[in-house]
Amino acid sequence: MKTVKIVSLAFVGTFILFSCKNSEKSNLEIEVSPDKELAVIESVNPEKNASESFLYVTASTGLSLREYNNLQSTKLAVMPYGTKVKVITAEENPTMIIGEIEGGMDQVEYNHKKGFAFNGYLSKYFPPEKGISPKGYAEELKVIFPKVLFTETTGGSASKPTNTETLLIPTAKWHEAFYIAQQLFEFPSKFKFPSHKGKENEIIKNKMSKRTGWLSELHVSRQENKLIKIEYIYKTKGLSRTVIIKKEGAMMKLSNLEVVD
Repeated sequence: MKTVKIVSLAFVGTFILFSCKNSEKSNLEIEVSPDKELAVIESVNPEKNASESFLYVTASTGLSLREYNNLQSTKLAVMPYGTKVKVITAEENPTMIIGEIEGGMDQVEYNHKKGFAFNGYLSKYFPPEKGISPKGYAEELKVIFPKVLFTETTGGSASKPTNTETLLIPTAKWHEAFYIAQQLFEFPSKFKFPSHKGKENEIIKNKMSKRTGWLSELHVSRQENKLIKIEYIYKTKGLSRTVIIKKEGAMMKLSNLEVVD
């Protein structure tokens, strides 16, 4: 049996107050559930700690964990979409390009295995879970990243109503915004992240749309080999959707406009 020492309440209160004011290193890791990889990291400086210690797999088909920091080394495992991994050593400088994304090989730990993974498909922003609403995802992100903003507006007319959802994320990385938008607003995985280099205006068509009669296109706008705007346009009888990804200051803006005809 433990021995309990009774001390003055006034002393305890003073001690706790002093400790709280002077503590700068405490942090808390909260798992969503024991059987899920996604987690919420809460700390005094959550953005910094989350980016330095843990990243999330954004590749929809999973990300390879390799024995060494090159793509020819032995594959140790495939880390599923949404998996949270611990970063041991981060590669700061880009050393390769995969899928039009520049990056390097971070040393990470997954399922008690240590290896290397391409950090172009790793993000400090946990990716959207299947079926989550844009508003719900924004609320979850905002717990860790207070700068996240979400708005929703309705308009149009009774016969042609419109609904616009807008999400602002504090990142300057186009590929992070692209993969979040692709999952959140459900546009086809056939559309890969476009290159920064290319024509000023490029239209990439979904070949399936010719057989079905609906329109499904990715519109890419560039200026001096830099991305300016990415749009996904979908139209079918009775419904049209336009997803727009672009920079707004130090943020990436993701918007989804739906029009019911």
